[in-house]
Amino acid sequence: MDMSIRPLKIGNVTLKNNLILAPMAGVTDLPFRMLCKEQGAGLICMEMVSAKALQYNNRNTKALLEVNEVERPVSLQLFGSDPDCISEQAKRIEERNFDILDINMGCPVPKVVNNGEGSALMKNPKLVGEIVEKTVRAIEKPVTVKIRKGFDDAHVNAVEIAKIAEASGAAAVAVHGRTREQFYSGKADWDIIAKVKDAVKIPVIGNGDILDARDVIAMEEQTGCDGFMIGRGAQGNPWIFHQILHYFETGELIGKPDMPEMVEMMLRHARMQIEFKGEYLGVREMRKHAGWYTAGYRNSSRLRGRINAVESYEDLEALFREVLAKDAVEKGEA
Repeated sequence: MDMSIRPLKIGNVTLKNNLILAPMAGVTDLPFRMLCKEQGAGLICMEMVSAKALQYNNRNTKALLEVNEVERPVSLQLFGSDPDCISEQAKRIEERNFDILDINMGCPVPKVVNNGEGSALMKNPKLVGEIVEKTVRAIEKPVTVKIRKGFDDAHVNAVEIAKIAEASGAAAVAVHGRTREQFYSGKADWDIIAKVKDAVKIPVIGNGDILDARDVIAMEEQTGCDGFMIGRGAQGNPWIFHQILHYFETGELIGKPDMPEMVEMMLRHARMQIEFKGEYLGVREMRKHAGWYTAGYRNSSRLRGRINAVESYEDLEALFREVLAKDAVEKGEA
């Protein structure tokens, strides 16, 4: 196995490999995380949870905290801007079955940023230090931080923030090579990941534009980072972890599976979603996943409108049985 893929130690937690599913709001819920774990991800990150919502015992937050033993090790991510609130809530939930606590300092969404949370924290280095220090003191589990390149091009301060996080006791830092202003557009700047890696001794996890094993190799060559965090590359493609591991074991690059296998996985994902969230919500959330799953296959753009009209699991299954039959005819297999 090439040295890019190796075990990774974060505090007292050892990951089997250093491929990490990024935390994505509205994406990395329990069913999706379990599929990524099955495909070999070394660490699974949950959707971000508001420390304030926890403080007020918000009902909807409960489902976000649910972890299945099979997906561990798991990183639970809190967001907020009040050091007391974050550290107290971290302590309050520490008994739950997650392994690492991550603090979100990268979310670019306006309603989060306008509250001074997520990537807005990068504008306030002193506050970053207070949040990390208080949280590290409050709990035994390792505390990590997820940051961006900076808030905008005029304030590229990932190195400064990473040094503060390290000095305050963080066990690792994940760096997304885009500023908040960029959201997810343009190309991720991997040089900033390299600069952070040079500046701190704790593990540095690179994030941004990893779509296959070649990107892992290129990112490691360019940055020397310790782990690889995959976000949008896993949307509709939980196989990405298997694809990358397979390459490092065999030297063979494999893509997404053929259509019948993709459909089986997607329908299984839908059944898990429905079991976890009920049919109404499960089906509606599956629409975006189904759009991602089908991207890159034949006729996928035509299919999208029909996916968005499905109301039940039966509708979804019938639609894809029809798609498979048509695909077989087009390939001359029927």
